[in-house]
Amino acid sequence: MTSVESPTQGDTRASFFGQPRMLANLFSVELWERFSFYGMQGILLYYMYYTVADGGLGIDQAVATGLVGAYGGGVYLSTILGAWLADRVLGSERVLFYSAIMIMLGHISLAVLPDVIGLTAGLILVGVGSGGLKANVTSLVGTLYAKDDERRDAGFSIFYMGINAGALIGPLITGWLWKEYGFHIGFGAAAVGMAIGLVQYSLTRKNLPEKAHEVMNPLPSSDRLRWILIAVGGLVLIAGAVLTGLLEAGNLADVMAVVAILASIGYFALLLTSSKVSADERSRVRAFIPLYIASAAFWALFQQQFTVVAIYADKSLDRTFFGWTMPPTFVQSINPVFIIVLAGVFAAVWTKMGSKQPSSPLKFAGALVVMGLAFFAFIPFAGGGPNSTPLLGLVFILFLFTCAELLLSPIGLSVATKLAPEAFRTQMVALFFLSVSVGTTLAGILARYYNQDTEVTYFTVIGSTAIVLGLILGALVPMLKRKMLGVR
Repeated sequence: MTSVESPTQGDTRASFFGQPRMLANLFSVELWERFSFYGMQGILLYYMYYTVADGGLGIDQAVATGLVGAYGGGVYLSTILGAWLADRVLGSERVLFYSAIMIMLGHISLAVLPDVIGLTAGLILVGVGSGGLKANVTSLVGTLYAKDDERRDAGFSIFYMGINAGALIGPLITGWLWKEYGFHIGFGAAAVGMAIGLVQYSLTRKNLPEKAHEVMNPLPSSDRLRWILIAVGGLVLIAGAVLTGLLEAGNLADVMAVVAILASIGYFALLLTSSKVSADERSRVRAFIPLYIASAAFWALFQQQFTVVAIYADKSLDRTFFGWTMPPTFVQSINPVFIIVLAGVFAAVWTKMGSKQPSSPLKFAGALVVMGLAFFAFIPFAGGGPNSTPLLGLVFILFLFTCAELLLSPIGLSVATKLAPEAFRTQMVALFFLSVSVGTTLAGILARYYNQDTEVTYFTVIGSTAIVLGLILGALVPMLKRKMLGVR
C-alpha cells in the first residue's frame, strides 16, 4: 500500500475533484452520518413532547428540552472517549467503523422499539457513536495527504461541504416523512441514510492509508485490566444512580453539565501544573480560559436551535404556503444553507484582510454580541401567539445565528491547537469540545425557562447576557493578546 507521506499520481490525483479517491468515501459517510444525525435531531424534541395521541411520548416540554441538551452535550463528551480509543486501543479507522454501526443501530432502535425503551437505547447508541465518529473522521481525512500536499485545504473544504449538505437534507426528509407517515418512519429514514454511508465505507475502508489503521500511543497490556475495571466501575456507578433515582430524566442535563465542567477544570489544572508545560505555554493556557467561557456561552445560545427555536417554529411561526403547511423541522435546514453560502465569503474576507483581520479573541467577542442581537430580534414577534411570526423574520434571525457561528466555530479548534502546550495538544482540543458539551447541555437547561407567556423576558435576558459577555471579552482583548505571546 502506498504511504500517505508519498502519494502517487496514479491513485490520488484527478479522481474526486482532483483529490485522493478515498476522500469521496469519507465525504459520503460524513454526509450520511450528518443526514441521519440532524434528521433525527430535527424531529426528536417533537417526538418527546407531542402527546401520545399525536404519535409522541407526552413528556413534559421542559424535561424534553433538558434531555435534548443532555444528549447533545453527551455527543461532545463522547468525542473524548472516541479519541482516546483511537489513540490507545483501536486506531481511528476501526473506531469510526464501529461508531457508524452504533449510530445505525441507534436509529433503528428509535424507529422500531416502543416508547421510552426505544428513546433510551437510541439516544445512547447515537450519542456515543456520533462522538466516536466525529472524533475520528476528520483525522482520517488528514491521513490522505502528505503534510506539504497543496490540496489539503481544498480537500477539507470539500469534506465540510458534505457535513452541511447532510445537515441541510436530513431535516427536510425526516420532517416530511414524520408529517406524512409518523415519527418512527422519520427515524427509519435516518437509519437508512446511515446504512447507505456504512455500506459504502465498508466496501472501501481497506483502501485507506496505513496510517489510518495505526494506534498512535498503544495502551500497554499491563494497563488493560485497570482500564477495563475503571470502565466497568463507571457503568456500575451510572446504573446504580439510575436505579436509586439519583439520575433521572429531569436532572440528566444538570448532571451532564456538572460532569463536563468538572472535566474541564481537571484539564485546566493538569495543563497549568504540569512540569512539561513551560512558562510561556502556561501563559497561553491562561489566555484560553476566557475563550473557553465564551465558547461555552456561545454554544448555550446557538444550540437553542434544537430547543427554543424548534418550539418557536412549531408554535409561533407562520409555516403555511398556498394552503400547504411546512413541517417545523424544515427550519433546521436554514442554517446549513447560510453556512454553504457564507463560509466562502467569510474565508475570503479574512484572507484579504490578512494580518489586519481581528484577533481570535475579538472574533469570539463579536460572535457573542451577534448572538445577543439574534435573540433581541425575536422580541418584536414575541407573545404573538400561533402563526404570528413571518418566515422571513425567523430566516433573518437564523442568518444572525450563522454569522455568529462563522465568527467562532471555524477558528475554535484552530486557536485551541495554537495555544496548546506542545505536550498536551490533544487535551487542549478536548477542552474545546468540552466547552461545546457544556454549552449544548446549557441550551437544554435554559430552554426550561422558555414559554410563550414569558417570551419577551426570556429573549431580553438571554440577549442582554450574551452582549454583556461579548463586551467584557472585547475589553479583555489587549490583555489576552499579551498573554497569547504572539498567537493571534
